[in-house]
Amino acid sequence: MPTRILVTGGAGFIGSHYARALLASDTRPQVTVLDSLTYAGNLANLADVRDRPGFRFVTGDICDPHIVDRVVADTDEIVHLAAETHVDRSITGGAEFVRTNVLGTQVLLEAAVRHGVRRFVQVSTDEVYGSLPEGSWPEEHPLAPSSPYSASKAAGDLLVLGHHTTYGLDVRVTRCCNNYGPGQYPEKIVPLFVTRLLNGGKVPLYGTGGNTREWMHVDDHVAALERVRTAGLPGRTYNIGSGVELTNRQLTEALLEHCGADWDSVELVPDRLGHDLRYAVDSGRIRRELGWEPRRDFRTALAETVDWYRKNDDRWPAAQDHRHLARP
Repeated sequence: MPTRILVTGGAGFIGSHYARALLASDTRPQVTVLDSLTYAGNLANLADVRDRPGFRFVTGDICDPHIVDRVVADTDEIVHLAAETHVDRSITGGAEFVRTNVLGTQVLLEAAVRHGVRRFVQVSTDEVYGSLPEGSWPEEHPLAPSSPYSASKAAGDLLVLGHHTTYGLDVRVTRCCNNYGPGQYPEKIVPLFVTRLLNGGKVPLYGTGGNTREWMHVDDHVAALERVRTAGLPGRTYNIGSGVELTNRQLTEALLEHCGADWDSVELVPDRLGHDLRYAVDSGRIRRELGWEPRRDFRTALAETVDWYRKNDDRWPAAQDHRHLARP
């Protein structure tokens, strides 16, 4: 019998890429996507797989115990991507982040224990570690989140790991660096800047643009998630990093070049509250233990991403204000 995999948040950016990869794999699992279709979830992200054998879509909130119980009852494994993820939104209102990222995760975990789910993958973020001036975080680094978003993800991670210790639930936690690629909602820095530049508009760069992030194409992240799901160890945390570090200014420069714009299109704006200076993860564990390596060349993949937005202007909404700037 095919493995029945529940992908929460599967209509979002990373979740939809992951669901499509599962359906294209040789193992032919049955895939159920549970998504509440908030502003960042889009059924168009799943249009090419909606009619595939073994695929099912359920509209529902992970905080709703009745819907979750019904879906998890028919599930062997859960890959949990549903989350509120945008730092700037969490700064202006953190309650929804706590509700989804903490309480929603708890609802899923309770259902997983109740129905004997054999595996639970928690998809988290490098931001739970906080900022560091040099080097890279190992998985054992103490958590020091700086925003309501990263604090809510850290809390979710601890709940997941606690269910391994208390109930023996097979859980694996992943913490990935910044992603980019086709279909990302235009509030994160890459799609926000690309869509504005392609429209001839200006882009907002925080402070002096000196904040540094590590960048990974979503395809590499998806491959890492699948390696963790299939070969990871219970109770284990895996950092997923690319080694590609850029300041926001360097990233902006690359996007300007790909979009045919110049620095006249850049508007420096006041820095956001609690803005971490630098993130970087030590991904040695997943490379040594699971044999995963990132494959996509950054410059080539970034150009392909820009080209996707250029060719799919009907798929991305206009982002015309600065209320929720890009997650740098």
